[in-house]
Amino acid sequence: MKTAQTIFATLTLLAGLTGQAVAQDKYPSKAITLMVPAAAGGPSDTVARLVAQSMSKTLGQQIIIENMGGAGGSLGTASVAQSEPDGYRLVLYHIGVATFSALYPNLPFKPEELTSVGLVTEVPMTVVARKDYPAKTLAELLAGLKKDAEAVTFGTAGTGAVSDLCGRLIQDAVGAKMTVVPYKGMGPAMTDLIGGRIDLACDQTTNTATQIKANEIKAFAVTTAKRISLFPDLPTVSESGIQGFELSAWHAIWAPKGTPEPIRKTLSDALKTALKDPVVIERFATLGTAPVAEDQATPSALDAKFKSEIQRLSALIAKSSK
Repeated sequence: MKTAQTIFATLTLLAGLTGQAVAQDKYPSKAITLMVPAAAGGPSDTVARLVAQSMSKTLGQQIIIENMGGAGGSLGTASVAQSEPDGYRLVLYHIGVATFSALYPNLPFKPEELTSVGLVTEVPMTVVARKDYPAKTLAELLAGLKKDAEAVTFGTAGTGAVSDLCGRLIQDAVGAKMTVVPYKGMGPAMTDLIGGRIDLACDQTTNTATQIKANEIKAFAVTTAKRISLFPDLPTVSESGIQGFELSAWHAIWAPKGTPEPIRKTLSDALKTALKDPVVIERFATLGTAPVAEDQATPSALDAKFKSEIQRLSALIAKSSK
């Protein structure tokens, strides 16, 4: 009888442990934090909040946005990269992640080793100025920069941010350096541009569309290869004097290195669902962008894009740093 009781107790214990393991394996079982490594109110923050709200419905758990600006987004990204790879801390940021290795050689992590979840959107950018900036066209702006670029203040979200990359391309084209004013995100930079405290910026339509339409800032051009439907009368930078100029701010989601494949698939599937959400599509359209195609919202597509952009931008940074 004692032996039978022992066996029964053992089986009961094993059953309990198995039940606990199943419960622990269920993902997600609690809220997820999505890091935006820039100040609240900026373009990446806008994209993150739209996508997170929709993904939360699919995952059945709230996705909480956390903002941490500084060092072009590398500080906030590092905080996620060094987290447990359990799917509960993610990062959403843009093309700037592909510049980290070139700009910050002493990073505590390797950006290329982050676990890819998928691409989210490719956002056009606009070259903009304070409302009363004297130049009327981009050609006039470029001519003025060639004469005295140092007198012009150019706001960015920090070294390596997509706004900074745009500025580097412009400075490279005119062969002169502006006075760059780094912020912890383009949210505060836009506030200063509207207030006339800085002269120029190059920012995503997710952060400039409303202000351009309200005539709070002056728009010169879009950075894409073709004009965009949101501002059909706004010429491209290439049309306006810098041949071959093309830059878009693609956004993506990553998890820490070593995140299990089942968790990555769950997140990628939720992202694909979010990018089909009519609310997300409609809101993106008002900001001059659109979700990426379904085959781009995948780990493999992001891996390929990321590798290519690291090579391209490392070359740009090396050239502009001379």
